[in-house]
Amino acid sequence: QWATIRIEKGVKKAQPQLLKTPAANVIIERDETTMEKEIAGLHRVDFEFSDIFYFCRKGFEAIVEDEVTQRFSSEELVSWNLLTRTNVNFHYVSLRLTLVWVVGVVVRYCFLLPLRFTLAAIGITSMIVGTTVVGQLPNSSVKSYLSELVHLTCSRILVRALSGTIHYHNKENKPQKGGICVANHTSPIDTIILTNDGCYAMVGQVHGGLMGVIQRATVKACPHVWFERSEVKDRHLVTKRLREHVADKSKLPILIFPEGTCINNTSVMMFKKGSFEIGGTIYPVAIKYDPQFGDAFWNSSKYNIVSYLLRIMTSWAIVCNVWYMPPMVRK
Repeated sequence: QWATIRIEKGVKKAQPQLLKTPAANVIIERDETTMEKEIAGLHRVDFEFSDIFYFCRKGFEAIVEDEVTQRFSSEELVSWNLLTRTNVNFHYVSLRLTLVWVVGVVVRYCFLLPLRFTLAAIGITSMIVGTTVVGQLPNSSVKSYLSELVHLTCSRILVRALSGTIHYHNKENKPQKGGICVANHTSPIDTIILTNDGCYAMVGQVHGGLMGVIQRATVKACPHVWFERSEVKDRHLVTKRLREHVADKSKLPILIFPEGTCINNTSVMMFKKGSFEIGGTIYPVAIKYDPQFGDAFWNSSKYNIVSYLLRIMTSWAIVCNVWYMPPMVRK
């Protein structure tokens, strides 16, 4: 708030239009005039060949900057969070504000980043070693207990590595074993945000590299459902494996993100219906991040996973709210 007031006072009065409307993260600038008025102002005859360019421009505007496209770009903040300077209203910065930003860079990169990287390394290593050891035990209630303990402990270490502050609401509606948890998807860290409060069986494709090592280790201790790429194309085979998992009431609830991609934390896209065709009890969960402390949205078309994790681990903190909503029974 102090930065916003300071900047607004420094803006010249000759540019009042800039302050009236907050800057939007858009590619093109739309004209607010209605189409009927614009057409009436073009000419007085019914139609001219040059009108084609006008209608083409309107068509491109509707496609490039429609409401759906804007869900895949980072949310524009009302006030600056001292992380980036992307808002048009904040081009007018003072020397004092610049010094505050520089101090923030030193704190985030020289102090917070090494500490968080160390915690992340401890959490990932503990996850791989712990699940590998537990996976050698015979199937029993002891193995299930130790598996859940390892997943919860390692997930909480990883949340601390992000300076995560999470508020869980309506815990009486938490997903139960044998059910399906469906949640909106903003970031790859959604899984550890939810696992921080309870264990889930993950669903996803088999990966290589470090992610593949983690998948192969965790599946030995927990009934995660990993698919080969060839299996993912077979919708019936995927549905069959998920139904077999849900039929066993002793197994952990399945965690699915039915949107199919990451959305920028401002809205929710239509869920794909496949998650609701399996049957059983559906447990809806809503996740909402606070962008004032760090933008958790992963724009995969702009940042690779390494760049994204660097941005997350150099933010001030990851603050979010999780709402457990009443379950729905599907037959």
